[in-house]
Amino acid sequence: MSEKIAKTAEMILKNGNRVIFTGAGISTESGIPDYRSQGGLWDKFQPVYFDDFMSRKDARIEYWRQWKGLDQTLNQAVPNMGHQAVAELYHSGYVQAVITQNIDGMHQASGIPENAVIELHGNARRIRCMRCSAISTTAAAQERLASGDAAPTCDCGGYLKPDTVSFGQSMPMEKVRQAMMLSEQSDLFIVVGSTLLVQPAANMPIYAKQNNAFLVIINLSDTPCDDVADVLIREKAGEVLDEIRQAVKSIP
Repeated sequence: MSEKIAKTAEMILKNGNRVIFTGAGISTESGIPDYRSQGGLWDKFQPVYFDDFMSRKDARIEYWRQWKGLDQTLNQAVPNMGHQAVAELYHSGYVQAVITQNIDGMHQASGIPENAVIELHGNARRIRCMRCSAISTTAAAQERLASGDAAPTCDCGGYLKPDTVSFGQSMPMEKVRQAMMLSEQSDLFIVVGSTLLVQPAANMPIYAKQNNAFLVIINLSDTPCDDVADVLIREKAGEVLDEIRQAVKSIP
């Protein structure tokens, strides 16, 4: 693996646009469960579809019941060495942006500014009104739930919902456009902890590769893009990213 680490570090040090794309695999090392693997969230909960959330109070109650446990997990989690390595690379000027499928806010918690993190699936650490789009805090939502309000609403009468993309809900198209542009313009594109199975996020490394980017994939399991990767590393995200960070610092 040392040759792959060295090659990735060498490419990071080259001039150009460098983008890191992250999935659940970077956050599982912070104790945040993923969705699709055995023992993941969808093994424990039945997903609530967006249309059901908007049309049925019982669906909203179930959605909030599930979110309450996830929020407690997120509040206990802290960025791991993978997040910290990405943040250091960003602040050293080696990474222009992070595109993420994750909804945990860990990249921001590690010190990367909000405008440098493109969240394709939203963020569970903020609450949005489905009518007026007002943003409120998760702490306020937890207070409402604790008081017995099982399906909170906004002052305007709209339904409150964690600001994430639910099954059947439209993607945030401006974020998707930003991610596409960053991918197409990248010279180095590093995928970390994603199986690259969820669209349209899974297309981003393809856009990068089609425009001659150097593609690095760091993931424990296979991905559909493994065959076109210039560097493929099947190890834990945190350990690999920390080794890459150290290699970048050690090169004169």
